Amino acid sequence: MCEWSVNILIQGDYENCFGSGDNSEVLPTDTMKNTVYSLARESTATCIEDFGKELAAHFLSNYSQARTVSIDIKETSWDHLMLDGHLHPTTFHQQSGERQTVIVTATRGGTVSVVAGISGLVILKTSDSSFSGYIKDRFTTLRETSDRLLGTDVTASWTYDSDSLHFDRVRPQVRTALLSAFAEHKSLSVQHTLFAMAAAALDQVANILDVTLTMPNKHCLLVDLSPFGQDNPNQIFVPTDEPHGYIEATVKRDL
Repeated sequence: MCEWSVNILIQGDYENCFGSGDNSEVLPTDTMKNTVYSLARESTATCIEDFGKELAAHFLSNYSQARTVSIDIKETSWDHLMLDGHLHPTTFHQQSGERQTVIVTATRGGTVSVVAGISGLVILKTSDSSFSGYIKDRFTTLRETSDRLLGTDVTASWTYDSDSLHFDRVRPQVRTALLSAFAEHKSLSVQHTLFAMAAAALDQVANILDVTLTMPNKHCLLVDLSPFGQDNPNQIFVPTDEPHGYIEATVKRDL
């Protein structure tokens, strides 16, 4: 079961509304809400990309004052609850905070852009991660390390090269490429691994033009147990929320 959260933005000639309070060209947000519900009931779309295209086409076709329509959809997955070794038919739970996302932007005249993505993808690796050779000045206290935990909360987005794809097939290919690269990459920094992930997605999925990744460095710090007369051979760590590094980049295909 999937939960879709839809945000609709319409751009056009609305000067009279803002300047003089003339609402004759304004589509109420309540009407937009009802439109989403009604179209969802009749829709055959199986992914958020296709449903976003349907919504954008509807508003452009039915409201002449609209020049550009942007549909932002976030998908949250619900899974059947496992009880006594069996999936319960009517009870669901969320296994993670990961969401599938898409922004479909359509303009009058036929131009459609589809930018898909993922948010809330929390991942961690316990080996093949290091950080050294960085700038050091009088404020530096961080020690170099050749063996650390690397954890992050990934937000990813990518632009499809067409608005007529089997999105439900391409999307998992991108996700798999990103995760495989994260797992297998010998990381010298978060930046190093970010680029490897984006490059892997572009290399393995022909239907995307670029990849943007945001990967905050969620530190897991080795706990000092020496006050208790104990050693800590990389076994006990404490996760910290703040402060942390915020790493972001866009990698584009060389066309």
